[in-house]
Amino acid sequence: MKYFRKHLKLIIIVLAAAAVGFFIRGGCETRQKPEQAGISSQAEEIWTCSMHPQIRQPKPGKCPICGMNLIPVEQQSPGAAQRQITFTNEAMKLMEVETSPVERKFVETQISMVGKIDYDETKVKYITSWVPGRIDRLYVDFTGIQVSKGDHMVYLYSPDLISAQAELLLAAEAKKNLKSGSSEFLVGSTEDTLNATREKLRLLGLSAKQIEEVEKTGKPTDHITINAPIGGIVIEKNINQGAYVETGTKIYTIADLSEVWVKLDAYESDIVWVRYGQEIEFTIEAYPGETFKGTISFISPVLDSQSRTVKLRVNVKNSDRKLKPEMFVHAIVRSKVAIGGDVMDPNMAGKWICPMHPSIIKNVQGECDICGMNLVTTESLGYVSANLPKQVPLVIPASAPLITGKRAVVYVRIPDPNKPTFEGREVVLGPRAGNYYIVENGLSQGEIVVTKGNFKIDSALQIQAKPSMMSPKGEAKPMPGHEGHKM
Repeated sequence: MKYFRKHLKLIIIVLAAAAVGFFIRGGCETRQKPEQAGISSQAEEIWTCSMHPQIRQPKPGKCPICGMNLIPVEQQSPGAAQRQITFTNEAMKLMEVETSPVERKFVETQISMVGKIDYDETKVKYITSWVPGRIDRLYVDFTGIQVSKGDHMVYLYSPDLISAQAELLLAAEAKKNLKSGSSEFLVGSTEDTLNATREKLRLLGLSAKQIEEVEKTGKPTDHITINAPIGGIVIEKNINQGAYVETGTKIYTIADLSEVWVKLDAYESDIVWVRYGQEIEFTIEAYPGETFKGTISFISPVLDSQSRTVKLRVNVKNSDRKLKPEMFVHAIVRSKVAIGGDVMDPNMAGKWICPMHPSIIKNVQGECDICGMNLVTTESLGYVSANLPKQVPLVIPASAPLITGKRAVVYVRIPDPNKPTFEGREVVLGPRAGNYYIVENGLSQGEIVVTKGNFKIDSALQIQAKPSMMSPKGEAKPMPGHEGHKM
């Protein structure tokens, strides 16, 4: 009985399966094909994720991996170009694609740098002993004192002064004793001897007033007063009172702080925008909210191998003495970029500048008022005129290109009022200037490029095994069962 029931159940299952197959076969045979009914064959609409193309859903929703909105896949239009792709209006809304025109204009880049304030080396002077002797008095006892030009600094005893002054007095006496009928040769030689002894004392450190006083009184002095050669701050005191010194011994160092240097570090990638003679702005923590300005006076020809930076020097006026050496600064230089990476500055165009002193700028050719060097054109230093239309660069927003390191791909919208169509195009980019890239080749003025959503477009091309950012030749194979679809 048990055996009979087991086989009876199996027979019932087989009969039921046969009945279902009959009805299905009959329905398929009686259903009219779409082609026979005059209806064009269309694939079932499929929704996918632009970030994860392996996700295929029959209806809209969210990607189960990243949560992005799914976008519809539609059949490939016949005759579509290899690098082109067409979207539905619904897909465009979901992808949030944004575009921008390719245009010609001067773009501005802003370079940030850090550095510190230092002494102006051209305004640092040493006070040294011009004769051997003993320091009997130091009028400046410690560093940091402000002195003016001509202030007495050192009172020095030197026996060498006595012999030199004795020669002066003998020469003065010889001139005084000349008779009225003396020959011109004797008068001339006596005068030359007197001038020579005066020059010798001057070289030993005596002032013209001191020499005149010696001649007037006829009494030599064994002391000399050394005066400050410039006004400034005493930043070094190397000798103490009572010490013996030799000729050339450094006693003081004085720095004039009416003008200081700001030493900055520019990164290797930013040096293309920096030019000699450019104006620079900087701030310091001591005076928040206050901006100082200076002029780039030197760009190092050597790159620092440790920091990978180039040293810059900026000349800054400091008449109010706010800027103090060793203060840290945050600096900004702004450059308007022209074709070829040249800098456009209307204030420098067509002018002449000194290669040693950037503060000397003239409208005509000439010589530097400070050093006498011949002025050079500002164009020779990388500046261009603002009135040259051919210098205006072709630019695109920095978000437009997809850059792999070796290639740059931009998606250009093809004019089509019915279906949004985009074409992938490789371009040659110049340097980046702020929020823009300079375009060297591959685009024309007026074309429309994608600035947002370009990665989604690129992903759609990868799904179809077309050339894209990561697959320049479209080597990737489409997913099985979905050939002929596109975004």
